[in-house]
Amino acid sequence: MRKRLMSHLVLGSLVVTGCAVNPVTGKSELSLVSESQEIQMGLRGAQQVSQAMGLLPDSAFQAYVNGLGQRLAAGSERPQLPWGFRIVDDPVVNAFALPGGQIFLTRGILTHFNSEAELVSVLGHEIGHVTAKHSVRQMSRTQLAQLGLGIGMILKPSLQDVGQIASAGLGVLFLKFGRDDENQADELGFKYSLNNGYDVREMLSVFQTLDRISGTSGRGVPEWLSTHPNPGNRYNRTQQRVAALTQDLDGMTVNRDGYLRRLDGMVFGENPRLGYFQGGVFYHPDLAFRLDFPNGWKTQNGTQAVVAGSPQNDAIIALTLAGQASPTEAAREFFAEQGVQARSTSTSSVNGLRAVTSIFTADTQDGLLRGRVSFISYGGTTYRIMGYTPASVYGTYGTIFRRSIESFQRLTDRAALDVRPARVSIVRVPSRMTLEQFNRRSPSTIPMAQLALINGVEEATTLGAGQLVKRVTGGKLPGS
Repeated sequence: MRKRLMSHLVLGSLVVTGCAVNPVTGKSELSLVSESQEIQMGLRGAQQVSQAMGLLPDSAFQAYVNGLGQRLAAGSERPQLPWGFRIVDDPVVNAFALPGGQIFLTRGILTHFNSEAELVSVLGHEIGHVTAKHSVRQMSRTQLAQLGLGIGMILKPSLQDVGQIASAGLGVLFLKFGRDDENQADELGFKYSLNNGYDVREMLSVFQTLDRISGTSGRGVPEWLSTHPNPGNRYNRTQQRVAALTQDLDGMTVNRDGYLRRLDGMVFGENPRLGYFQGGVFYHPDLAFRLDFPNGWKTQNGTQAVVAGSPQNDAIIALTLAGQASPTEAAREFFAEQGVQARSTSTSSVNGLRAVTSIFTADTQDGLLRGRVSFISYGGTTYRIMGYTPASVYGTYGTIFRRSIESFQRLTDRAALDVRPARVSIVRVPSRMTLEQFNRRSPSTIPMAQLALINGVEEATTLGAGQLVKRVTGGKLPGS
């Protein structure tokens, strides 16, 4: 299961540590977070992000990005931090830094880069947020608010996990840096890239691509821009930094072809093998099941859960794995947790699959919840499907929960079972031609505008003979 999920950090209690010297500016500033706390929060957050979003299953690309990041960080103002650079298997165009040196890039942003120098410029920018202690400064001013679904947080661990997944997946609260922080991170990323021998003019291409994504109809603002406000002068500031350089950049590293070859075969966009929605129906080809969710509910497919939230934000339906225990054993463990009580239990099968189903109540810090939960055995795994809401409105949702849970069944539709993701394919242009001519010769399954976007060119661009170009193949869902 997949999840388009940004990180959420459990800050805990902050201890006043007084003033600290900012390693970038050399100035003393108030800090309520010590370096050890910063590192601890970052490592904990990195573990949560890795589990929640899922890491890209490409060890070679992971090692490549981590190696580049480690080299940049070693020359930064905070080389002693336990730096980590990871790729999450997420199609969104995004990159973000956690406190203490934990940096994440998405698969989506990697497919939009066209050189190693572009990649390095973003790594350097995220490193700059950490070295300048931007998140530490924010945490010292205020604690992050937690987003809920209007139903409170469950006190017991299994339900609490689902609540956190749902709230983070359906309405995430990002760390938003101000204009000064963004400009400083750009300046630091520029410096780190230049010090490592990269052509910093490639940083301009990144801004151009991100701005084009935000202006492309139907695609929305890229996550990287939503968490990194772009006041419009950052591109110009970078141009000014380039113009102020006295050294010749023509011999600096770009590594366009080497980077593009690494992208060959990478999944592009959503990976339907890990589950996908068509309307309110969720299909999982690899695990061969389907589940119907209520029409109009907000749905999210994640690595740990598939969740749906009611339009009123007062009810959740969630599918999670309950391990390899039998439905009876899984139910017994569920109801052994404090504050949860079964009101009625049935052992009737669900679409021919062995199951245990219960109506339950759960005491929470914000009141009593009532729900329906089924533990269903299928393919050697027990699945837990649970719907819950405040007890006062259970009458509104009880039938909805039952219908959704009872829709769980084997996936037998051959077209759904055989669906494949779209992938990036790197092609060498045999002769001089326009991008449109290239697309006619080697058709992509994405629109021309998007093809131009991921290649960092305009639709009318003429491609040179021998130039490496991205195309995207496959990836159509049944009925699309």
